Amino acid sequence: QVQLVESGGGLVQPGGSLRLSCAASGSIFSFSTMGWYRQAPGKERELVAKVIPGSGTNYADSVKGRFTISRDNLRTVSLQMNSLKPEDTGVYFCNLRQGTREYWGQGTQVTVSS
Repeated sequence: QVQLVESGGGLVQPGGSLRLSCAASGSIFSFSTMGWYRQAPGKERELVAKVIPGSGTNYADSVKGRFTISRDNLRTVSLQMNSLKPEDTGVYFCNLRQGTREYWGQGTQVTVSS
């Protein structure tokens, strides 16, 4: 069974930075896709960024140029978030897809506020 554990959320002022990390356990395959989604209060969960093996990275337009996703190894994905804005506030979820299966972490809260 695949499990995902996120870390690195917190409270930060506008313009600040945070780094999120996600560690996966269980059977992970090299063709798996890992990424980050977020959900703001009252809104649907949305893609932030993902790494697709052999295809590179995808980012939401709202975070391009500010966020950087990296898959450090088969089991770890990180999200460096710079120039944070209040609208980046939400719960950030790590996601892994392999084959027909999809897994989610429990989420980590990111709050951008002065």
